[in-house]
Amino acid sequence: MPDIVQLLPENIANQIAAGEVIQRPASAVKELLENAVDAGATEIKLFVNDAGKALIQVIDNGQGMSETDARMCFERHATSKIKNIEDLFHIKTMGFRGEALASIAGVAQVELKTRKADEITGTYIEIENSVVKTQQPIAVQQGTSISMKNLFFNVPARRNFLKSNSSELRHIVDEFIRVAMAFPGIFFSLTSNGQQVFHLEKGTLKQRIVQILGNNYTAKLVSVQEETDYMNIYGFVGKPDTAKKTRGDQYFFVNNRFIKSAYLNHAVMNAFSDMIAKDSFPMYALFIDLDPSRLDINVHPTKQEIKFEDEKIIYAFVQSAVKHALAQFSVTPTLDFDLDVSIQQSDAVSKPFTEDKRSAASSSSLYKTFTQKHQAHFIESKSDLQHWDEQLRVTSDELQGQPGEDMEKKIAVECAPEPVQKKEDKKPATNNFIQLHNTFILAENRNGFIAIHQQNAHERILYERFLNAIKGKPIATQRSLFPATIELTPADTVLLNELLDDLLLLGYLVEPFGNNTFVIQGSPADVIQGNEKATLEKMLDQYKHFSNDIKFGKREKLLRSMAWQQSVKANTSLDQKEMESLVNDLFDCETPNCTPNGKPSYLEFKKDELDKMFGR
Repeated sequence: MPDIVQLLPENIANQIAAGEVIQRPASAVKELLENAVDAGATEIKLFVNDAGKALIQVIDNGQGMSETDARMCFERHATSKIKNIEDLFHIKTMGFRGEALASIAGVAQVELKTRKADEITGTYIEIENSVVKTQQPIAVQQGTSISMKNLFFNVPARRNFLKSNSSELRHIVDEFIRVAMAFPGIFFSLTSNGQQVFHLEKGTLKQRIVQILGNNYTAKLVSVQEETDYMNIYGFVGKPDTAKKTRGDQYFFVNNRFIKSAYLNHAVMNAFSDMIAKDSFPMYALFIDLDPSRLDINVHPTKQEIKFEDEKIIYAFVQSAVKHALAQFSVTPTLDFDLDVSIQQSDAVSKPFTEDKRSAASSSSLYKTFTQKHQAHFIESKSDLQHWDEQLRVTSDELQGQPGEDMEKKIAVECAPEPVQKKEDKKPATNNFIQLHNTFILAENRNGFIAIHQQNAHERILYERFLNAIKGKPIATQRSLFPATIELTPADTVLLNELLDDLLLLGYLVEPFGNNTFVIQGSPADVIQGNEKATLEKMLDQYKHFSNDIKFGKREKLLRSMAWQQSVKANTSLDQKEMESLVNDLFDCETPNCTPNGKPSYLEFKKDELDKMFGR
């Protein structure tokens, strides 16, 4: 029999490698931006067309490459950053795997222009499907310009899996922000289809955070800075009154590399405990500097997941540093009347830090561990960290925000549409309602009585109303006599542009006005005039929460976000007419018994069960 084992052709091997490294246009953006940073650039410009599907171009003024290096950089496993196995454990650069450019060249048409400062002419290389088509001298500025066109042109199946342009652009913006935030001393710009999205002048870390996340953080950032012989941490956290219902503005960097870590997020959340509502999330941009030999960044192709030599030390250090920062800077937030009621009522907002609280924070065993003699690696066995693993296990679902299979099945069963007769049995038999704690509505029915949670019920009503609008019964738009203007961050601008068509079906007429500004020309009749701006801003925050945490389609995320945002909240007084309207609307729903995400909208208490409870 003939031999059957053979080497793959180079172009196919590169396409396979691209499946790990280049999953979508944003993956290529990340690799190219990191290469520009490693080249010592002080200016980096990113251009994309059709959300990177047609073009991704990065231009930098870094050190450039020689003719030989320009050709070699597209070979698999070619890198200037690793020469032996020991180097792998002392990585101080962003890119190092030696697969990115080879992978890109395997799935796109690539043009490279580069010149070193000490050379008169530069090099031009054109590659397609891993094959060099052209290589010649060229007159070009110092630095490197690399363009990749028609991503996945030779892998149609991969191209078909890409999302809409607006969705892919949002991923590109996310990767751009993560690199730009880590290097505030470098100028960055992002231009999409000829329109500049970001223009980030070099400056301080605080200036870069405000440039990216918005001017509302200008006076709301608390500096975090601690140094020990084991590791350093610096950056900023938002004051408690900036906490949101979504976890979008949260960034961790280790040695200037963005990472995702529910574990470290838990440490920050613990530092904010009792200062913000339990269902709220603080803003933070925190940087950890650590000896590269104490971590492994080569555990995942995207390098966003890393392993620490000793996770307990990192956890304790982060928690302690944030706690101390919040106590050191007397955190006494000003009242924000647009802020959620539950946040306003928290101790952090309503009560300033006293000297006792400040002393308690800085005298904790964790904080002393890191400040006395800078001996970070001596952690007390009976410190505040003792049961971190149990806490993490308990709250891991909450941190990830992703329901497991059992929860999804439970929601599917509980939220199945109810038969008409079953609904009639549970529907209140009277229009006399009692409101308890401005949150629950009690009503008698055929079998006993039901307790309705007014916010959960209203979420269900609005969700089905919005669902019908999307399916072909658009909600009427009421034109505003005085249109409101809303200015967003560049990232939120991309997000809102993606939602404009669907928002129109839901009754919102929103038009782009240039420079990250939109004009709200109309809104649904039930939105109070003057509240349009706040409604959209809060909807975007909630939408980002779903985008980060739950795997739904764009429309589903929008419907759930709008339903939550516009629903009548707990602690809201309702009169008899309002309660009657809400209850009737609830039982007109196809699925009245729960919210879109599975929370019960009402509970039934049967008369015979009540009799048993009283011994009758």
